[in-house]
Amino acid sequence: MVLGRFFTKIRQGLSKTRNVFGGIVDLFTGNRRVDKVFLLQLEEQLLLADVGVEASMRIVERVRQAYLDREVGEDVKLFVRSELREMLSDPEGGIRFQASGPTVVMIAGVNGSGKTTSIAKLANLLKNDGKKVLVAACDTFRAAAVEQLSVWCERIGCDIVKQQQGSDPAAVAHDACEKAKARGYDVLIVDTAGRLHTQTNLMRELEKIHRIVAKQIPGAPHEVFLVLDGTNGQNAVIQAEQFTKVVKSTGIIMTKLDGSAKGGAVFAVKTKVGLPVKYLGVGEGMDDLDVFDPEAFVAALFDKA
Repeated sequence: MVLGRFFTKIRQGLSKTRNVFGGIVDLFTGNRRVDKVFLLQLEEQLLLADVGVEASMRIVERVRQAYLDREVGEDVKLFVRSELREMLSDPEGGIRFQASGPTVVMIAGVNGSGKTTSIAKLANLLKNDGKKVLVAACDTFRAAAVEQLSVWCERIGCDIVKQQQGSDPAAVAHDACEKAKARGYDVLIVDTAGRLHTQTNLMRELEKIHRIVAKQIPGAPHEVFLVLDGTNGQNAVIQAEQFTKVVKSTGIIMTKLDGSAKGGAVFAVKTKVGLPVKYLGVGEGMDDLDVFDPEAFVAALFDKA
């Protein structure tokens, strides 16, 4: 099976998570049968890997239905791999680009999740794919947020629309939409203030930005990505649940998985919240963000070579 560059990168970046998943892989060695003990051990190992309660119970039940009292072999392992891969399936993958006019991608997330860096990496990835990209620096509340994004955009050669700290974020979004339409940009990435669901003033600002871009560009924002820190494990799931109560998200950008043994949270987020992972970050470099590939991701977790 040829899995390509994503598999190679993700295998290296997920070394800590892969070590945890080794406990799952080890269950399929030796002479044993799919019985109550095996199913309990499978559930335990899935939970230890941060796959989450709902996802773990679903897999264990599917294995019980298909293989109860049968020998544990390669077919059972492949079945579990297939179930995990199916949980992460996303027919579209990446960004759904508009046929005409700029595609607007709004980015949300709490401070410290890697939001600013992820925006820069996403802009770089799209630019390298031949897209003309504009970034709107609408995180005008946090000190130095606009400056940080400006530095990143300058490094990668990407245009940015910004105003001073404390400016009206919706006004920045409005100006960015006007520029994106007038100058023929393919993609407009809109940063928003890092926030918690309890910060009602910032949530209102997010809704205001949403209204402004929708008024300026039909159907916008076309994507709303939530940035989650992969090192948070199950806390990332809680964060996603809180955000999706107030923000209509279309996908997840999962960051910092290279520094974590909690990559299994990807499954828990998809099962609990129903949002697909669109992009995955497994490093600090500008090229360390890739369109998420479920097959390669699961294969890397099961690879003990």
